Amino acid sequence: MRSLALASFALLALAGPALGDASTDPKRAPTGAYSMDPRHTQVLFAIPHLGITDYYGRFDKVSGNLNFNSGTPEKSSVSVTIDMTSIDTPSHELIGELMGTSTFNTVAFPTATFKSTAITKTGPNAGTITGDLTLHGVTKPVTLDATFGGTTTDPFSGADDIGFHATTTIKRTDFGITGMVWEGVVGDDVKLTVEAMFQRSKDK
Repeated sequence: MRSLALASFALLALAGPALGDASTDPKRAPTGAYSMDPRHTQVLFAIPHLGITDYYGRFDKVSGNLNFNSGTPEKSSVSVTIDMTSIDTPSHELIGELMGTSTFNTVAFPTATFKSTAITKTGPNAGTITGDLTLHGVTKPVTLDATFGGTTTDPFSGADDIGFHATTTIKRTDFGITGMVWEGVVGDDVKLTVEAMFQRSKDK
């Protein structure tokens, strides 16, 4: 077992750069079209519960595309689609309620989408991404605070990888999510956290 682990480590070392080789300079990321890596992308939400804790959940199926311009990040664009039926929380009973008609109503609204409309650079590797969020059949403008997490070469596929961290807060009532039996014990503000990874094949 020990020899197998050592062999695996050696193969990884030969396959590509180490973790420390990632660059946080956006200018070093190749310009071009990227596809979201759903295996390494997470969309988390947190809502105040009883005014004393935040209750967390996530969506397990996310897809999207990024057109990245390393020289002028403001000219980049991104679109994301979330499978609302992939919602995941510690409570299986709650998952059913969230997908039901009183909350997200995933039969009528199976997906949520975000499409950027403007990107503003606020620092060497930071910026804001404004776009249209469509959730529960309602479209509203939303602005995310985003940080460029870095760029590197994928050690397995050889593709270009880039990562982003983004956060925002929305009001569920703005999207018509009201009337749940437990509405009185949760807040209106919902914090969203996105850890997004995109890949670009070398031949693109």
